[in-house]
Amino acid sequence: MNTRVSFIGTGKLGTPMALNLLAAGTFDLTVYNLTPAKARHLVEQGAKLAPTAEDAASDAQIIITVLADDHAVTAVADDSFLSACPPGAIHLSLCIIRPATTEKLAETHARHNVAYVAAPVFGRPEAAAAKRLWICTSGPAAAKTRVRPVLDALGQGVYDFGEDVGAANVVKLAGNFLLTAAIEAMGEAAALAEKNGVPRALLLNMFTQTLFNCPIYNNYAQRIIAADFDNVGFSAKLALKDMRLALDTATASDTPMPILSLLRDRFLTALANDQGHLDASALALRPAQDAGLSWFPNKNVEDRK
Repeated sequence: MNTRVSFIGTGKLGTPMALNLLAAGTFDLTVYNLTPAKARHLVEQGAKLAPTAEDAASDAQIIITVLADDHAVTAVADDSFLSACPPGAIHLSLCIIRPATTEKLAETHARHNVAYVAAPVFGRPEAAAAKRLWICTSGPAAAKTRVRPVLDALGQGVYDFGEDVGAANVVKLAGNFLLTAAIEAMGEAAALAEKNGVPRALLLNMFTQTLFNCPIYNNYAQRIIAADFDNVGFSAKLALKDMRLALDTATASDTPMPILSLLRDRFLTALANDQGHLDASALALRPAQDAGLSWFPNKNVEDRK
């Protein structure tokens, strides 16, 4: 018998995940999205559309959420939603939220006999479509065992961080900090190179083939070289949200993170300059602009102001 799974949040990242669950053939999938039109393709592929989040949860053994922020998650997972969940159901949250929010959600879920597992993912929509996500988990051991077939249908590997339910979100925030720090570092290095007559393509291609030959540097270096910031997989606005969450968590635990503060300010500057809709890799524009450079697509050495 197939596992009954409900999927709430079928946006850019959620849709390819839901399609992979349908393709697995071992799940009966119900979907809900605040904008029903965004779930139409999934219905055409065999999913059932629920009119409300409560309806989506009412007959599910596992409820997956892929939502934008703390407010969106807590608004969905309210008392009426939890009351609709069958006893023993599991809420599998793939959302990037505060660890403290995760802990509060786990407490309210437990009062309704619903388990809460945090499982934020690393990977953009194209990685989700190719089942190449890396997934971090934390929460009750028995619940994590039950959701493992779902996670195996979504990603290429699962790393567990124990039963402290907020731990996976700490790891996700730390990872997004490292990722954006890499973009900032490449942007600064590229600006230094071009200000001194070295095309950024030559610099970044050399480093990503030698000292920094890893997926993050390779993928984002090519975006920086091409100034490919309109092709959005993860927006600067959402990246700012994550930097704020990370700073909140750092402050709450008395953890100084001066580079994180810089990254928060970089993304805040992007929003102030109407660039929040661009891809998060547009962070690299900041050091270039500070150096008096203006980057355009497919140009290695740019006009200097």
